[in-house]
Amino acid sequence: MMHTTVGWHVDMEFMEDDQYTRAVAMVRLPDGTEVRAHGHASRHRVDSQQPRVGEEVAGARALNELAMRLLTKAHEEIDSASGRTSHPIHV
Repeated sequence: MMHTTVGWHVDMEFMEDDQYTRAVAMVRLPDGTEVRAHGHASRHRVDSQQPRVGEEVAGARALNELAMRLLTKAHEEIDSASGRTSHPIHV
């Protein structure tokens, strides 16, 4: 039986104008470390304004970068704890 011992909450913040959407994703880990990542989206001038779509694209890109940063952090911690260079962690 699996038990939850920790939970993470990811905060997303968006900045938008009529053409660009920028997103920042941040997670605070149990050790107090904050990991942040950014994403962006741009609207082509002939596309209709759909802010939700820009948020989804920019948000997904920020979350993707956040995932890669967390993988890198975990990889570095594995190397540090083992004293050797480990194999890369792939998604």
